[in-house]
Amino acid sequence: MGQSKRASMIEALANVAIGYGISVAANIAVMPAFGYHITVGQAAGMGLIFTVISIVRSYMLRRAFNWLHLRGE
Repeated sequence: MGQSKRASMIEALANVAIGYGISVAANIAVMPAFGYHITVGQAAGMGLIFTVISIVRSYMLRRAFNWLHLRGE
């Protein structure tokens, strides 16, 4: 049996939340190595921006692959 819609939503939300946390931590760790000293708030803001970009990218790729799949039938 496949994954339920509820389980899929929980998985997607967990993926986004974990990705956001990694992004914030990476910003705090990496930016100073390039000479940028940022606050936790700035790191969180940048993480949010990149998280939204990632969600949009993922959605657009999913739709493109779906279109290609349907076109091939």
